[in-house]
Amino acid sequence: MAGVRAPVDLRKVYAGRGCGKRKRVFGGSRISLSPGASAAKSQAVAAKKRAARGGAENIVAFVGSDEARLKEAALERFGKLVPPEEAEFGAEVIDGAAENAEGAVRIVSQTIGALQTLPFFGGNKVVWLKGATLFADSQTGKAASVLEAAETLAEVLEAGLPEGVTFLLSAPSIDKRRAFYKRLTKLGQVEVFDRPDTGRDGWQEQVMPYVRSLARGRGLEFEPEALELFVMLAGDDAAQIGNELEKIDLFLTGGDRTVTVGHVRSQVALTRAGVVFELGNSIARRDLAGALSTIDHLLYQGESAIGILLAAVVPTMRRLLVAKELSERHGVGAGRNYRAYEAAVSRLPAAAVAHLPRKKDGGISCYPIFLAASEARGFPLASLRAGLAECLKANRALVTSSLDHRLVLERLVVQLLTKSAA
Repeated sequence: MAGVRAPVDLRKVYAGRGCGKRKRVFGGSRISLSPGASAAKSQAVAAKKRAARGGAENIVAFVGSDEARLKEAALERFGKLVPPEEAEFGAEVIDGAAENAEGAVRIVSQTIGALQTLPFFGGNKVVWLKGATLFADSQTGKAASVLEAAETLAEVLEAGLPEGVTFLLSAPSIDKRRAFYKRLTKLGQVEVFDRPDTGRDGWQEQVMPYVRSLARGRGLEFEPEALELFVMLAGDDAAQIGNELEKIDLFLTGGDRTVTVGHVRSQVALTRAGVVFELGNSIARRDLAGALSTIDHLLYQGESAIGILLAAVVPTMRRLLVAKELSERHGVGAGRNYRAYEAAVSRLPAAAVAHLPRKKDGGISCYPIFLAASEARGFPLASLRAGLAECLKANRALVTSSLDHRLVLERLVVQLLTKSAA
């Protein structure tokens, strides 16, 4: 039909062999490929050697779901690779946001062209594919033409980039199951910035090193308990963490730059994670009115009942039960000193602590249990076990029944907090 372009077979585009300079059609534009079959072969061999050493230094990627940290890290690396005086001719920044499959293919075509074009005045060149969305698990990312384009880009990277050319990729929504990502991890240096799953115990351990590093950059030093509390209240969002640290930084203008629990409680605003934390505190304190009010607040914000159950109610009941069992079975009671409590737990036999939540390094995540230990005295052991069983029933009701979700959740909290106290 007149006016309609035939689809391009990208596998054939770069599958040709032969000598001399070749022009291949890609995404509606013409791109010059590296001349000479022997040169291409030597570049491929060199690429394999670089992959064996752990990835080429001129291929750098920043990926993950924590978009704020990812953008910060990519911008910092770009600044190191491209001095300000070389930015005009030594860098090419390509917007990777694709609205559809055709746009995604065009972005890949532009990227490959930039990678194969040497800088005008010699020296080094950085090609930054910025904020790429075409590698995501989306309708655009799953289009056959986009998958083929991504594979072609991977082949170009595998063949080796021209001397002095660096490829920088920032892709906050990349699908790690795809062949492109797997090949990328072998070809270059990939840094992953994923937000932790706040619905699982121990997520705080993944955030604390990041918070501690930012704090030390400001000359702040957290007390251990204050750091734990800060993360629980501020959550895992990098922008929010930065804002809260700035507030503490401005507050501690004197000589003492140590951040205490009191400082955190007075300065850190409640985020979603903080509200979830407060719901857990209300349940642990048997504050029925406070718990119901917090549930209303979370539902009003658009949180789902099943999410509230799994992120706040179940973890709180589990921690209370663990703390109660440690107290009654092993004599590890609540105290005012966290380090003493942690030491007492660490001295228990392996069988007694095998079920306790773990940190990323394999150690026991003790601080949440320590916080629950004093509140656990208000709950009989039998009622805590029954409470977890009620949580399971509520979970099933939320998933399988047509009952009103708010009613299911509120009825569960009432049942948990109206049992007879010990």
